[in-house]
Amino acid sequence: MLLKELSALASPLNDQQIGQLQQAASELSPQQLAWVSGYFWGISQTSGATQPINQAAAAVSSQPAGKLSIIFASQTGNAKGVAEALKEEATAAGIAVDLFDASDYKGKNLAKETHVIIVASTNAEGEAPDNAIELHEFLQSKKAPKLDNLHYGVIGLGDSSYEFFCQTGKDFDAFLSKQGATSFIERVDLDVDYEAPAAEWRKQALDKVKEALASEAQSAQVVQLPVGQAAHTSQYSKQNPYTATLLTSQKITGRDSGKDVRHIEIDLDGSGLTYQPGDALGVWFENSPELASAILKQVGLTGDEVVEVDGDSISLQKALVEKYEITSANPQLVTQYAELSGSKKLEKLATDKDKLRQYSGNTQVIDVLSEKKAKLTAEQLVGLLRRLTPRLYSIASSQSEVDEEVHLTVGVVEYQQGDEARFGGASSFLSHRLEEGGDVKVFVEHNNNFKLPQDDNAPVIMIGPGTGIAPFRSFVQERDNRDAEGKNWLFFGDRTFTQDFLYQVEWQKYLKSGIVNQLDVAFSRDQQEKVYVQHRILEHSAQVWQWLQDGAYIYVCGDATRMAKDVHEALICVVEQHGQKTREEAEQFVNELRKAKRYQRDVY
Repeated sequence: MLLKELSALASPLNDQQIGQLQQAASELSPQQLAWVSGYFWGISQTSGATQPINQAAAAVSSQPAGKLSIIFASQTGNAKGVAEALKEEATAAGIAVDLFDASDYKGKNLAKETHVIIVASTNAEGEAPDNAIELHEFLQSKKAPKLDNLHYGVIGLGDSSYEFFCQTGKDFDAFLSKQGATSFIERVDLDVDYEAPAAEWRKQALDKVKEALASEAQSAQVVQLPVGQAAHTSQYSKQNPYTATLLTSQKITGRDSGKDVRHIEIDLDGSGLTYQPGDALGVWFENSPELASAILKQVGLTGDEVVEVDGDSISLQKALVEKYEITSANPQLVTQYAELSGSKKLEKLATDKDKLRQYSGNTQVIDVLSEKKAKLTAEQLVGLLRRLTPRLYSIASSQSEVDEEVHLTVGVVEYQQGDEARFGGASSFLSHRLEEGGDVKVFVEHNNNFKLPQDDNAPVIMIGPGTGIAPFRSFVQERDNRDAEGKNWLFFGDRTFTQDFLYQVEWQKYLKSGIVNQLDVAFSRDQQEKVYVQHRILEHSAQVWQWLQDGAYIYVCGDATRMAKDVHEALICVVEQHGQKTREEAEQFVNELRKAKRYQRDVY
């Protein structure tokens, strides 16, 4: 800490003055500290020490030093990572910069900013990420300030396979523009393969910001006082993953189950990687060499062709296995291949966005290429494909329980396409191609939007059907190790009790010991009528309402398409019925729970 160090160094201040300065600084925000530093600098530049303080203050405040504020709206961590890289690059360029989680940023402060960049991902069906709900709503409200002096830029992150591609970024762009702010750089909407274009956009944006702030910096120098030490971060990241060892890959569904779900254990010994319940593990994987060969054969290539990837010349076969996404299709691939192949079916699909999304979301690359045979060059083939990206899996263990290991619950994607089996890229790598003792490249993706309450006495309701159970295994392990007094209620669902009750023995042990106070299950195929977790919630609606009244936190993990919507609707019904509220009031109540972080979701 700078102020503490002052007393140990040769200084024109005495101990009492240092103490007073330290006390004053501890009560100021970063923005206030920046102003005060400029204020003192202004005084130091005056010709006479007896110049009235208010005159110096006026001189400084009339020309406030501009700075850059970066705000990230992030659900899984991608937007946060881009924002952190932007901050590092801005600092290296000599730009005064602050980084904010959207949940910690007060919207009214935008009126005091000179330059802002928002990095925004999009959640579910065009919704703002949980950490940005309040800021998103504020900018649409009558309370939103006029922003005539604000210059801004927006990076949107998304997946073009979804209908509302980069919607949150588009929203923030529209909101800021409506309030009179000026965009100093055109908004960019980036797909899953975002890193290279994001880096280029960041460079252009920072060049513009630095140029704009240069004249202000000359007239009002600001020396910011450090207010704390940076948190320790691991040397390993998405860009620099840790090479870990697979310890265990064990099937935990029954022999007659229609699903193959694996319990995965990975050794992190010596990595220094740490994680908290609710975080995710990023897994870099290699594609199936057999699938790569099948794709090459389909388009008339051998795999020996040489292509350039990140400045390196490698064989096309190696590129398909290690560098490109060759399992999941996407709308752009379908549209581009329709043009290259002349397939009437694909050309027709390309004209209907809804059918195109549905088709590409349920079809693998090899099957798109099989719609009509076409001979491609190596450059045309890689031009169709997205770059390989890591898969994120909810961590299924507490580090306080398993120490230097990390556990995952992985559902293997597998289905029949005619006479052939199709597999998911990462899930089949972990379950079928990676042997125990083999190497796997991993990193931790922290998720501050899915965290246990700080109060160990708070009740917790966990809703996680299927592999959505993963983070709740970590939650319960953590609360057990912390001797948390708060009650725990788990809702779990799957197809059948005998074949698909994931971690059954563990849950029964926790129930018997009292760590889990209540366990309600829904096995959809064990009776004639389908029963799901939302039905169990409604059956216990009075008790759910009482837990909410007692301050319970609600967590939902799993399928976003159906389950999460149905559970959300069930919660509204609970509030409407037992809170004696109108539909609109119940929706507002549930929305307020989300804002207060008492209703958190990790859905996909």
